Amino acid sequence: ILGEPNDVTRFDSKPGVYNTEIWFYQDKAAAGLPAGFNLVFFQEGNQGDYKLYSPAKDGPMALLAAYMGDAVDYQAAYDQLREIDPQLADVSVSLIPGESGGMSGRPSLASDLLIQRVENSARDLVESKYASKFLQYKDVVEVEYTANYLDSETAVKVVRDPGGPYFVHYAVEPRKLSVGEYGGKYSTTFRINGTVSVPDGPAVYQFEKTANVSMTEAEMRQRSSSPFDIHDLFPLLPGTYRVSVLVKNEVSKEFTSLEQTVVVPPDGPGVQMTVPLLGYRGQKADPGKRLLKPFQYGSTQVYFQPNRVLTRNDSLVAAFQVFGLSDAQREAAEIRYSLTREGSPPVSWSRPLAAYPDLPNVVEERLLKDLPPAHYLFRAILAVEGREVIAGTEEFDLTHAEAVPRPWIFVKLMPPSGDPIYDRILGTQLLGLGRLAEAKALLERASRRAPGEVDTVVALAGVYETLGEDSLVLPLVEPFLAPDHKPVYEIFLAAGRAYLKTGRFKTALDTLDRAASSFGVNAPVLNLIGEAYLGLGKTAEAVAVWEKSVGINPDQPEIKKKLAALKEKK
Repeated sequence: ILGEPNDVTRFDSKPGVYNTEIWFYQDKAAAGLPAGFNLVFFQEGNQGDYKLYSPAKDGPMALLAAYMGDAVDYQAAYDQLREIDPQLADVSVSLIPGESGGMSGRPSLASDLLIQRVENSARDLVESKYASKFLQYKDVVEVEYTANYLDSETAVKVVRDPGGPYFVHYAVEPRKLSVGEYGGKYSTTFRINGTVSVPDGPAVYQFEKTANVSMTEAEMRQRSSSPFDIHDLFPLLPGTYRVSVLVKNEVSKEFTSLEQTVVVPPDGPGVQMTVPLLGYRGQKADPGKRLLKPFQYGSTQVYFQPNRVLTRNDSLVAAFQVFGLSDAQREAAEIRYSLTREGSPPVSWSRPLAAYPDLPNVVEERLLKDLPPAHYLFRAILAVEGREVIAGTEEFDLTHAEAVPRPWIFVKLMPPSGDPIYDRILGTQLLGLGRLAEAKALLERASRRAPGEVDTVVALAGVYETLGEDSLVLPLVEPFLAPDHKPVYEIFLAAGRAYLKTGRFKTALDTLDRAASSFGVNAPVLNLIGEAYLGLGKTAEAVAVWEKSVGINPDQPEIKKKLAALKEKK
């Protein structure tokens, strides 16, 4: 009912205290709550479920892993906790920023009253989220993961590679990071599965990546109270899509997800502006590194968190892109900025577009120390010769807190602009969209530029098959059938289908048998094997194989129809 917190501070594996999380909320006055307040959850004895912390009922001693003092000496417990972490000590006596505890360090009654107001309404939040995500992903998540959905903060931005395609940049910040320990090393592997679909239609692109995280004990202690983010990017053709990313922790069997509608604008005349990204720090990127990095705008790397919470000690770093202006328009253009909060006039300023040296990338930085904590709307307006042409907006929260823990980030890089991999990825997307002639041109170019790249060969073979150009399939895939080549399931199937279409039934059978030996028996392989037997005149064998296929997957009306026809001939 309270929704996502504006900020979460975690104390995982911190020496001297039990695992604890501080959830900060603000702007809940409509619910009769303070302008800003914290909720604290802790894991008693570092075991079992987290419980809601009450300053009055639990006291600072409940957060200490080795408190040996008087059970009612709140001041001593507070002093011991403050030596470990002052922020944790402060919230242990008061959940309301700026309010002090009572006599002898005793917690104030206001915090206890606050808990009474929110406890009942918040109780069912996690369970309902688990249920909805289980239903959404029950067909694609292994059984051992389904009870372990993790909430997360996510962000998606569309950024164009100047002179190249648009890229989807995305960030996922799981609620917590779980790792395994072996020999003083802490590690886990994340498996990332992405699907891009047209609205209410089929998938046009899918990818799978891994993220291997490894830390020393010292690094683990240092990062234990900081969030963990995964940043990645991939190219995408113009259009409107549904992007879904599933992130699975293979050690803890936990999973989280990102789902968002993404619009990639078409090429063409007219002025375009990308949606601004709001961060807390900008840093000049190393000009010697040509790899593409998520959330890098030209020469500036933007650091941000998906929840867009900033402090008055931060600088607001806004990054976006502007395209489609002539040289004369660029000279006459300016960017007008404003920050607006409810009930107050906007804070406004402007800057000539020509003042930005890295166009089409625009990176604007502004100090926040003069602004009061509130929810803000950031707006950037492109004006040419005084006329407003296009605008972009984004929201952020300016917190009461003096500081918030910033994430450590695992970054997935991609090859430099112009690499053949982008011809292959975009060609695969064109194939998924049914734009076969364009897909063929891109994939053939990718194959020429990177001969022997198996993913390109598989996609190009699919284009040839769909276009009915079967004579081109076998020269493409046969080199990958050599005994010394690593078996590739899709290559076996493409070759098997091509052999069947050209009447080479014995070769097709041998190839499909290799597929079954290498990757196991499944319905698609069995169906093709049945066709090979039928071509060789071995009807009984074809019937036996197809019956086995139907046993694996009963929902095959075409195979059932073929079986019925063969049985009638007996």
